Amino acid sequence: MSAAKNINITLKIWRQKDSKAKGQLETYKLDNVSTASSFLEMLDQLNEQLVSERKEPIAFDHDCREGICGMCSLYINGRAHGPDTGITTCQLHMRMFKDGDTIYVEPWRSRAFPVIKDLVVDRSAFDRIQQAGGFVSVNTSGRTMDANAIPIPKTDADKSFEAAACIGCGACVATCKNGSAMLFVGAKVSQYALLPQGKVEATQRVLNMVRQMDEEGFGNCTNTGACEIECPKGISLENIARMNREYLKASMK
Repeated sequence: MSAAKNINITLKIWRQKDSKAKGQLETYKLDNVSTASSFLEMLDQLNEQLVSERKEPIAFDHDCREGICGMCSLYINGRAHGPDTGITTCQLHMRMFKDGDTIYVEPWRSRAFPVIKDLVVDRSAFDRIQQAGGFVSVNTSGRTMDANAIPIPKTDADKSFEAAACIGCGACVATCKNGSAMLFVGAKVSQYALLPQGKVEATQRVLNMVRQMDEEGFGNCTNTGACEIECPKGISLENIARMNREYLKASMK
């Protein structure tokens, strides 16, 4: 890896007061940005500059800054999470950009993800989908069975674990031309469909989660595959196919 250096960049950032206001791109110049800094650290630097100029800082979402929670979701230069693969925005480093670059930063674009302010969007639609069926009912009376006592084929356990890696960041929705949430829902359905603990509620789970997804206003899947490519956790399209099979079986019961 080459040694860190400082670069000067131009930022075109979406500013929007709230969901009802008309937003627009505003231009900012930022100098002496270390290529060793993360994209969010660069935004922190910009906000410090704006505060020193007595201007309103830019609102953007973040939490762990370790690529775990997915809250840092931004649309950067036309790509969800920016010009790198398998990472969230907080893991994107400024070494991916060159001195003099112009960088466009926008929020997720989806009817189901309304803008709260600037780069922050409301992703509670995902929470409501999860609450509709993304869980298992477990007896916690003290007579629960140790999960390790239930034999599960390793292939199924591995696929369930891979589906459970979904962090619900919404990159799939922001990337999809239809604004579809089927990769997210497919992952959450698959996570339980592959395990015996999820079989009891399997029928109602998939029906309820798909119904809630439709009610939230997400689009349908047309198998373009963009969601899988931009997913920071590499969630496979295979999960959408599994969800469709589960839905078909549940609909026939």
